[in-house]
Amino acid sequence: MKRLSIAGLGAIALIATVPFVSQVPGVANIWHSTSAVAQNVQTKGQIQLRLEAEKQVVAQDQQGKQSKTWQPLKGQAVVQPGDVLRYTLTGENKSDRPVTNLTLNQPIPKGMVYVLKSASVTNSAKISYSIDGGRSFVENPTVKVTLPDGKVETKPAPAIAYTHIRLQIPSVAAKTAVKATYQTQVR
Repeated sequence: MKRLSIAGLGAIALIATVPFVSQVPGVANIWHSTSAVAQNVQTKGQIQLRLEAEKQVVAQDQQGKQSKTWQPLKGQAVVQPGDVLRYTLTGENKSDRPVTNLTLNQPIPKGMVYVLKSASVTNSAKISYSIDGGRSFVENPTVKVTLPDGKVETKPAPAIAYTHIRLQIPSVAAKTAVKATYQTQVR
């Protein structure tokens, strides 16, 4: 069974066109909305990828009640340490055939920390994570921690250790889309 892997083409094409964080601390240069097309040459299946970013805006009314909304980031957006960003990755199957075994890898941008348990996807995709720069992926990353008494324990990896998110989608029907979201926080 042949696998369509968009990890290299799709994610790299998107990331190459999207500079996330500039050299100035606390300032992010969030892209101009763009898309990429990944194609499986053997079956002519096409997935068009689109990555969008939104910033969480917290407002407080006169009674002190907080409300949270999402503001789209366009052009040269400025973000500050502590700001939460939500990324939405949409993969649309433009072909007349289903695309099977689709794998999408998304790096956590430099200067950002993944918000634990924030990833979701619209269909039965498997979500896994990397803490080693994208070399391996697991559903629940762990790290070994040496305690003061010298014992070594395995603990859940901290959010700061996450480097990539992987979505493994069994099938995307013809002329349909799959959508995933995840959040990061500016360091």
